[in-house]
Amino acid sequence: MADESWRSPAIVQELAAAGVEEPPSQYVLGEKDRSDELVAAELPEPIPVVDLSRLAGADEVAKLRAALQNWGFFLLTNHGVEASLMDDVLNLAREFFNQPIERKRKFSNLIDGKNFQVEGYGTDRVVTQDQILDWSDRLFLRVEPTEERNLAFWPDHPESFRDVLNEYASGTKRIRDDIIQAMSKLLELDEDYFFDRLNKAPALARFNYYPPCPRPDLVFGVRPHSDGSLLTILLVDEDVGGLQIQRDGKWYNVQVAPHTLLINLGDTMEVLCNGIFRSPVHRVVTNAEEDRISLAMFYSVNDEKDIGPAAGLLDENRPARYRKVSVGEFRAGIIGKFSRRERYIDSLKI
Repeated sequence: MADESWRSPAIVQELAAAGVEEPPSQYVLGEKDRSDELVAAELPEPIPVVDLSRLAGADEVAKLRAALQNWGFFLLTNHGVEASLMDDVLNLAREFFNQPIERKRKFSNLIDGKNFQVEGYGTDRVVTQDQILDWSDRLFLRVEPTEERNLAFWPDHPESFRDVLNEYASGTKRIRDDIIQAMSKLLELDEDYFFDRLNKAPALARFNYYPPCPRPDLVFGVRPHSDGSLLTILLVDEDVGGLQIQRDGKWYNVQVAPHTLLINLGDTMEVLCNGIFRSPVHRVVTNAEEDRISLAMFYSVNDEKDIGPAAGLLDENRPARYRKVSVGEFRAGIIGKFSRRERYIDSLKI
């Protein structure tokens, strides 16, 4: 029988705790990626900041439009999520990751130790034996629709984990709706255009844990990619940086202010709006001394809807720039391309 142990790689946190002096070979980048310096520059201009409480005003709407067209992401202030709740959800996540491995394995994303499923605790899907792995562990949970939550994967320790995540997810869902509504108005679409696609649509919470790495110059925390979602709401570690964004072919460090949220568009939104707004390519680098944690809330569209440019954005002067595909084909394409460090959305361009 062929050895398929490569399908279930080691938990990265365990490698770091064992004190490895060099990352195992399956994590080490090729020369080409290393020459694309992992040390990025500081952004030449500040990240756009949007005040959610003022989004009804023309000035704030203009800021939002510029951010979506030129960057694809922005920092959100006055978003209504309590600072203490933001602190709690990351602190409880850190407490979960710092538990003994035996306790965390109750929530493993590998069935029988080898068959991968999206939900649960562990590492990302390993598709091929020569795939270069990311230096990170994660906990992936479905939060929407609420009746489809599989609580078998939701940690029961720390005891308040489930309640705090539920409260936080309620806050980010409200933020999603406010931003989506504003985007519909910007695009002059029917205000229900996006909401119609959000009915019974999945939302996933991804907790990312990046252990210290002895050679941060040789690995990615998360490889360069763009999100497949409609919209992503990211809560990041304020003390330890690592998120980098690509703009005009160059990489830049992303710095966040305390208790702000980072909003970025996903490939689904770029296709739906026919490329008027962009889905940014980003990555995470590691730190030799400190660990880092973040929480991404991914909001997608209803499984029964196709993904293609909105008809209201097309005319003889603005032809479709992407072909239409089913949600199933879209998701499968993203998974396949991600393992090869390619963008699925590029294959949809007309």
